[in-house]
Amino acid sequence: MFKAAELFDLSQTEHAEVFDGCEYAWEALNKLGDYLGRHLRPGLHNRCQGVAYIGEQVFIGEGTVIEDGVMIKGPAMIGRNCEIRHNAYIRERVIIGDNCTLGNSCEVKNSLLFNGAVAPHFNYIGDSVLGYEAHLGAGVKISNVKLAPGNITVEMEGRAFDTGLRKFGALLGDHSEVGCNAVLNPGSIIGRGAVIYPNTNWRGFLAANQIAKNKAAIEVVTRGPSRIR
Repeated sequence: MFKAAELFDLSQTEHAEVFDGCEYAWEALNKLGDYLGRHLRPGLHNRCQGVAYIGEQVFIGEGTVIEDGVMIKGPAMIGRNCEIRHNAYIRERVIIGDNCTLGNSCEVKNSLLFNGAVAPHFNYIGDSVLGYEAHLGAGVKISNVKLAPGNITVEMEGRAFDTGLRKFGALLGDHSEVGCNAVLNPGSIIGRGAVIYPNTNWRGFLAANQIAKNKAAIEVVTRGPSRIR
């Protein structure tokens, strides 16, 4: 259930090769740097709205718009017809597919976004894979490092399985949705079409087409007269 083909439509990325030889999808994260080193041919075919910093080891496809204040350090490959909005920060070893949106004040590092992935507002994406048309609500953070020392583990067949990765954020399957201000803890794996409600602190595996709801009670009380203006 953690294989790339079980989470992602590999036809919806031009970079499916990065998963070759991977038993589990997260193993691709350690291969992004080598893949970029072999395939990246720098070239800028985008248009800019304002002033952006774009490093030397960057490819950007046709129809993509880079807005004012964006920093793309590279190495990075960005596909066609994307929107990279104001003040987005694209760091090292990033691959972004076609028709993706990376919004204002978002940060991405060592990650792969399949075609149509959307992270529109104030998101952090570290050491992660976002599947075809996966969507992050505003303020979603993908945590990629444990507070305690050691590698990230995932639960497999009722036992903790060592991924071998010190940094591993999340795998978001195709068409998955994460609501505003949710936090995905290190090693989160979200199945195809699954939904996580806003403000949820999520850890672990959520199966395909399942919904994780945060049903914390809200207390409503009457406001005292002294507080009414």
